[in-house]
Amino acid sequence: MERITDTYILNNGYHIPCLGFGTWQSPNGETATAAVRTAVRAGYRHIDTAAAYKNESSIGEALKPVDIPRAELFITSKVWDDSRGYEKTMKSFQKTLDDLQTDYLDLYLIHWPATKYRCPDWEAVNVDTWRAMTELYKKGYIKSIGVSNFLPEHLEALMQTEIIPMVDQIEYHPGQMQEETVDYCRKHDILVEAWSPLGTGRMLTDRRLQDIASKYGKSVAQLCIRWCLQNGVLPLPKSVTPSRIVENADIFDFHLSDEDMVTINSMPYFGGSGLHPNTR
Repeated sequence: MERITDTYILNNGYHIPCLGFGTWQSPNGETATAAVRTAVRAGYRHIDTAAAYKNESSIGEALKPVDIPRAELFITSKVWDDSRGYEKTMKSFQKTLDDLQTDYLDLYLIHWPATKYRCPDWEAVNVDTWRAMTELYKKGYIKSIGVSNFLPEHLEALMQTEIIPMVDQIEYHPGQMQEETVDYCRKHDILVEAWSPLGTGRMLTDRRLQDIASKYGKSVAQLCIRWCLQNGVLPLPKSVTPSRIVENADIFDFHLSDEDMVTINSMPYFGGSGLHPNTR
């Protein structure tokens, strides 16, 4: 990936911009609106949100006056835990469209899987949610569908359905590469996206990453984002600070050496969120 407009191609042939702008923890209101507008001015065309972030209406307001054709924007949202199941998913999706002031989504994800540890009929719940999303996809209201935070054991039931997931968005950053899930996704041509590629800021103070970043004249944030891309994973960095939003997009003028990639890939676990789909 050499520029912000470069794309990955999903397993249904749909193109997705290689760098996304995350909006998790962006407060609803002017903060979220200003951040998204800054991101679009900086060249981002891929905006990631979710019903659970409670900022979709602000993102809709931010994108409404943007002088960019809708077809050039890529908008992702997610169905939350309390909206799983066919009927609830349909209702939640419509609210998301209304809040975002759009008539379709480019990508819609199941935010977290129902699991056997909290839901006796967990596989049926996931499949029922997926059935609603598949129907919306076939009708053209969603251009691509996928999941978030699904491990292979959660993906298996969906792999037996008419349409398999196109994306799995997981926590992915140095020290937390989730190799088993990434390998499974690659085997089945499912694109992996990285939420929290900066470890919600926890990567930024790591001395090892600071030393590597200094070799390239880049920040640790830029290092982590470039590292994701060179591993074939789509990063979704987030910030509400204008200078950092711009900086996070300035990662296409350098490449990490093979040696530095190996070093970062070999880092042991540190700085993770601690969130796990089976125990959260």
